[in-house]
Amino acid sequence: MGKIFKYLKKYKAVVVCIILLLIVQAYCDLSLPQYMSDIVDIGIQQGGIEHVAPEEMREETMENLCVFLSDEDEKTVKDAYSKNEQGNYELTLKKKEDIDKIDELLGVPMLVMSSVEEEAGMDMDTIKALLESGQLTKEQIFQQEDAVEEQLGDMSETIINQKALLVVKEEYEALGWDMGDYQNSYMLRTGGKMIAMAVVMMAAAILAGMLASYASAGVGRDLRDKVFKKVVSFSNSEIEQFSTASLITRSTNDIQQIQMVEVMLLRLVVYAPIIGIGGVIKVASTKTGMGWIIGVAVGAIILIVGLLMSVTMPKFKKMQTLVDRLNLVSREILTGVSVIRAFSREKFEEKRFAGANKDLMKTQLFTSRVMSMMMPVMMLIMNCITVAIVWFGSKGVDLGNLQVGDMMAFITYTMLIVMAFLMITMVSIMLPRAGVAAGRIDEVLNTQAEILDPEQPQDDSKAQWRGEVVFDDVSFQYPGADENAIEHISFAAEPGKTTAIIGSTGCGKSTLLNLIPRFYDVTEGKITIDGVDIRDMTQKKLRSLLGYVPQKGVLFSGTIASNIGFAGDVSEEKIQEAAQIAQAEEFISEKEEGYQSPIAQGGTNVSGGQKQRLSIARAIAKNPKVFLFDDSFSALDYKTDVVLRKALNEKISDAAVIIVAQRISTILHADQIIVLEEGKMVGKGTHEELMRSCETYQEIAKSQLSEKELEGGLA
Repeated sequence: MGKIFKYLKKYKAVVVCIILLLIVQAYCDLSLPQYMSDIVDIGIQQGGIEHVAPEEMREETMENLCVFLSDEDEKTVKDAYSKNEQGNYELTLKKKEDIDKIDELLGVPMLVMSSVEEEAGMDMDTIKALLESGQLTKEQIFQQEDAVEEQLGDMSETIINQKALLVVKEEYEALGWDMGDYQNSYMLRTGGKMIAMAVVMMAAAILAGMLASYASAGVGRDLRDKVFKKVVSFSNSEIEQFSTASLITRSTNDIQQIQMVEVMLLRLVVYAPIIGIGGVIKVASTKTGMGWIIGVAVGAIILIVGLLMSVTMPKFKKMQTLVDRLNLVSREILTGVSVIRAFSREKFEEKRFAGANKDLMKTQLFTSRVMSMMMPVMMLIMNCITVAIVWFGSKGVDLGNLQVGDMMAFITYTMLIVMAFLMITMVSIMLPRAGVAAGRIDEVLNTQAEILDPEQPQDDSKAQWRGEVVFDDVSFQYPGADENAIEHISFAAEPGKTTAIIGSTGCGKSTLLNLIPRFYDVTEGKITIDGVDIRDMTQKKLRSLLGYVPQKGVLFSGTIASNIGFAGDVSEEKIQEAAQIAQAEEFISEKEEGYQSPIAQGGTNVSGGQKQRLSIARAIAKNPKVFLFDDSFSALDYKTDVVLRKALNEKISDAAVIIVAQRISTILHADQIIVLEEGKMVGKGTHEELMRSCETYQEIAKSQLSEKELEGGLA
């Protein structure tokens, strides 16, 4: 979970606002049960009379109560009241704690006064007369009060309040108050507060939800941005380490998992402890003596959640790997569908996909089944808690030491506490998978690219770059390989000249070419451009000097013009000129929209030859100092190949051209031909020189050229 929270650092202010809104929401949520309790206990049972201290009482009643008060308490009570125009005493206190203090002072005197009049059959005038004559003392009255409290025992506070409230009600009736209106007024006032709290709670919840969505969407956007930039900076070795399918899954599915959980964390996991702690405080204040029920419930919930998490966590980790595998199989099948059809392997690939799909389904079913047990178990615990509270609470109501409203409030608070844990439990279903996803994202972000820019680049060491490429005793070994792919390669590719590389399949031709743009870094030796080691240049500067045409033509969704001008800042004239040199003008002009004709993703709506010509045009439009052609003419017919190479020689005479080729006819007139065999350079020279001195080159030539071509060459 720490990793998931880490992503929210950028949104600290938003998180603080969410927490404040959740505190407001929790306060309102926790206030509602108390208002409900007040409506039941005060509004219904007590007729709306909230305090033992009367809001107004007659002068006679005040004098009677003072009989049962000490001099100090009498002064305190009288200070709390003031006389109105009718000569009655009105309560002047506003603070609840001050009124509660008066309630404590008047409760027992009201009870004793009532019992004396009802049970002893004495009126207050008689008692006053006895006090004046000395036959009855204040000490005897106080002893009587203590005896009453002792007789009531544990129920004293509840019974005293209930009896005292009856006295207050009688006093209000004696004053001529309409008790029905008084009760309705209290109910409407309290109900209005509940509605206001509900509205505030709703507003806080909506705002918190909006901010949580904003933060989580921002986290998703930032993560996608970081992962994309990181992946773009990877060399081929890092790409191969993760696999393309896995990187796609991490950039989409994994980040989506994190984004979903971020919303849940901000809305539920942050809210749960606030409402839980608040609920515990409220429960403690109810003084019901049933707090142990909550302890048992919370312990049971923690035990169940811990058990389920320990069972499902390994499966969630496995699930993400299976998603990777399913994506890999899907990608392979979809990209190679034409080959699959050509070899009638549809059934085999369907079985392979079904296998990957079934493995993922089994794991998802297991986790879903285990997690599906959580909600029923939680509901069972909640129902058991409710039964226990009603069982023990009803006994308290029966004994008189608990009111119905307090029991209802206790049930509500307990449900809030359990629901807080239930919310965390619901998130815990998603947390393991999101935790795995966060680990996979961090794995990408924390992977250090092997190919880095130098601390002190020499980009500006040349005022004018010529484009001379020199291999100086270069060797290279793929990561994890036991042997060198190429070794001890030395040659120079000069500006205005064509250097060709030829050899049998797997001899290291493309590997050698890929070292120049630093798709990989050399293991030994060095490669320089105009005398500067390419590792001493920034990758941006190095690649700005190169025009690269890959073995497999790669086009991007857009238009023909956008693909040719892919290097950026390329004028329309340059685009058209590049298309003419690459012999693409003919098929472009045949299209209705010309250069604005759409290109589908991957260039699927153009032929292989057209794709190669557009790729070549893209490199030409860049106007680089060094051209790198990785067997880029293989899909061209012989006529187009000859015309294209002739146009290249005429238009780009000042750039160094390095061509990897399979066909000798493509490189026949190259200024320099490098012959590779098993990663080693076994020949270097022109076609004529190699035909005399290089046995490997002779074998390639004999396999591709006729006797007449071998003798006289190609026109």
